[in-house]
Amino acid sequence: MFGGDTLYELRCSLQLAELEREGGFSPHVSPFTAVNDLGHLLGRAGFNTLTVDTDDIQVNYPGMFELMDDLQGMGESNCSWSRKSMLHRETMLAAAAVYREMYGNDDGTIPATFQIYYMIGWKFHESQAKPAQRGSATVSFGDLKKVNESVVGRKKL
Repeated sequence: MFGGDTLYELRCSLQLAELEREGGFSPHVSPFTAVNDLGHLLGRAGFNTLTVDTDDIQVNYPGMFELMDDLQGMGESNCSWSRKSMLHRETMLAAAAVYREMYGNDDGTIPATFQIYYMIGWKFHESQAKPAQRGSATVSFGDLKKVNESVVGRKKL
């Protein structure tokens, strides 16, 4: 699932250009989920052992219009109800210039950041093994070194 910081470069560039050219802005990139919202949703669904992991993947594009073409090809169009249906050409060109100026790479490309969330949730069941009481271990992790030394010692024989 895409995370809340996905395409932040595109979002900021469009907002700045639209503010400058049209005196206000409308969301042109769909809103994405915040990581704490995912944890709350999993908890409300009855999961009690939660793990949410995130990866930031950066893809370089020749320009903003190539990025937008790729997004359209992925089916990632804006699903917001309260957005303007179109952007003026001057605003789009200004957004592309802002994008390149603020985020552009030295080689002339622009980065697009995709934040990916991975979620795991568990529900305990009475048929599952229960965790042992804290402090009930009979072997110390410090003893693992001795096991390793004995295995290494046998290989020398």
